[in-house]
Amino acid sequence: MIKKEILEQYKQKLKEYEKYNKAYYHKNNPLVSDSKFDELKESILELEKKYNFLESQKSPSKTVGFKPSKNFKKFPHKIPMLSLANAFNEEDLKNFEKKIFNFLNKAKNFELVFSAEPKIDGISASLIYKDGKLIKGLSRGDGKEGEDITENLKTIKDIPHQIKKKNFPKEIDIRGEVFITNSDFKNMADKFANPRNAASGSLRQKNPSETKKIPLKFIAYTYGYQNGMKIKSQTEFLKYLSVWGFKTNHLNKQISGIKNLLKNYEEIENKRKDINFDIDGIVYKVNDFNLQKRLGFVANAPRWAIAHKFSANSGVSKIINIDIQIGRTGALTPVAKIKPINIGGVIVSNATLHNEEEITRKDIRINDTVIVERAGDVIPHVISVDLKLRDKNSKKFEFPRNCPFCGSKTIKDFNIITKKEDAVRRCSSDGFECEKMAIEKIKHFVSKEAFNIDGLGKKIVENFWNLKLIKLPQDIFKLNFEKIEKMEGWGKQSVANLRYSINIRKNISLERFIYALGIRHIGLENAKLISKNLKSIENFLLLEKQDKINELIDIDGIGETQVNSLKNFFLNPTNLKVLSELKEILKINNEKEFEKDGLLKNKTFMITGKLDGISRAEAKSLIEENSGSIVSNVTKKLDYLIIGEKPTKRKIDLAKELKIKIIEQNEWLKLLNKTS
Repeated sequence: MIKKEILEQYKQKLKEYEKYNKAYYHKNNPLVSDSKFDELKESILELEKKYNFLESQKSPSKTVGFKPSKNFKKFPHKIPMLSLANAFNEEDLKNFEKKIFNFLNKAKNFELVFSAEPKIDGISASLIYKDGKLIKGLSRGDGKEGEDITENLKTIKDIPHQIKKKNFPKEIDIRGEVFITNSDFKNMADKFANPRNAASGSLRQKNPSETKKIPLKFIAYTYGYQNGMKIKSQTEFLKYLSVWGFKTNHLNKQISGIKNLLKNYEEIENKRKDINFDIDGIVYKVNDFNLQKRLGFVANAPRWAIAHKFSANSGVSKIINIDIQIGRTGALTPVAKIKPINIGGVIVSNATLHNEEEITRKDIRINDTVIVERAGDVIPHVISVDLKLRDKNSKKFEFPRNCPFCGSKTIKDFNIITKKEDAVRRCSSDGFECEKMAIEKIKHFVSKEAFNIDGLGKKIVENFWNLKLIKLPQDIFKLNFEKIEKMEGWGKQSVANLRYSINIRKNISLERFIYALGIRHIGLENAKLISKNLKSIENFLLLEKQDKINELIDIDGIGETQVNSLKNFFLNPTNLKVLSELKEILKINNEKEFEKDGLLKNKTFMITGKLDGISRAEAKSLIEENSGSIVSNVTKKLDYLIIGEKPTKRKIDLAKELKIKIIEQNEWLKLLNKTS
């Protein structure tokens, strides 16, 4: 197929995609089924993957499914509407519970009570009440800001406009799910693909009178922020919701123990087909609000809640070939190219095989018939091989001993913690010397949590690389925009937008800059720790002197693994060149001192021994919340050594030698105006 024909095919598919999108989101009238729409979307993405010259801002790789409508104003959520971590089996649940016990420093015999709430497959909504009056209704949006759909939400009979109960909080953000029952949907099946789409389309109507025609329901289940609420648990909160006039899920239960959670899960899954609304799992929340507060959040999800998804969709396919992909850190990932199959409305043609050991353990071969599983947003993976159907022509896969892209040897690192070789095999190149690693590093550099350069997506990075416009990160800030403007698919406006996006990112925080460098084992959290400790780009550059790197071991959360990665990074001449040139181009802002005037401000702490009734993690959180900081080693920088049960004698002796104040748990709690 010649280039012109490929381009014509691509444009035609995009035209179809845009037509279907418009019909679904704006006209509330899907023209094709979900599966047909997903097939079209997948075919566009496959074409883009195969041919580097295909690029469009209208592509599904550039657009978001629930793009905020121009019909509605955007409004920020005071408390973000976060997503939940997922669990798919008993082991996931046990790990979830174990992490809670560890954080709270509770013994396994402690009765941890959960609220188990079936997860409705609908559309999340936020209802803001002030002095009992509904003043704002928002969609979830991107979690940080949603669409103002107040008038549409007011058409739903389940949503009270005014609440006059004496115990109703002065101000509260009630959250829940908008959905359509399966019985109601039967009368609308000719208009919508499924109940969820019907609910989504209805809420996005420009005219609220159109929304009113749809039998939407609302079930409340949580809150975002509140002022004046004195409720101690999730189950108590659900009771109050009913008193205030909200509908709640009648399948909610209060349960303790993993075995009982699993029993309830099985019961709900078995009766799922008989429930009059779609559910895709069960949400478990620690019932006690006080414990929820203590547990807090990690990344973008609460520590105290998890979504236990129902059995993943799976299918049977055949492995056509096994390809190797390489990431920014050099990790080689085997990917099975399978005969395309439809799993849960999505066309799957690739499945991860994780690593070399996984292929050997499962005895996966080319031409094998395999079971492929797709669970939620998790990348599809091969579960097992059907040995009864093994092809006599099946071929064992030989994992490459040399990088397929640059020819460097592939190695397995020795893990200093497990005292074993890593399962992952890596390219031994230093980074930018390997083309594939370099491209992935630049993709990481421009990603959302790094420089967040809008308009410089993965395909454009690859395209610019192939055209030799970008070879190193600093090249992004030296792009020849006149040349780009003359390229196919670009024009004055798109180039102007890209130029603007790049220029505004010339001002960046130190922590994001460190993270953007893509140093192995230095994720966002570690980048924050290093930034907080070093405070300036000048101090970061001093790490070129290897003895300076060794000092980072004193930072709590930074270990030998991270220190060794930094050493390797600064030993590479290309990395030093990148750093030097970026420093001249960018304004890298110094780390600001923590503004909160906490009780432990400017004080450093170290803990040795086991604390009574509180975990290390929680103690650390308490110190940091009160403007103090934690260190890992006893040095002159240490202000207090907190000793618990069975402390390390060596640390105490060293603290005495350095005249560091040694305190017990009670004394530390007094500093916080707390008692044990």
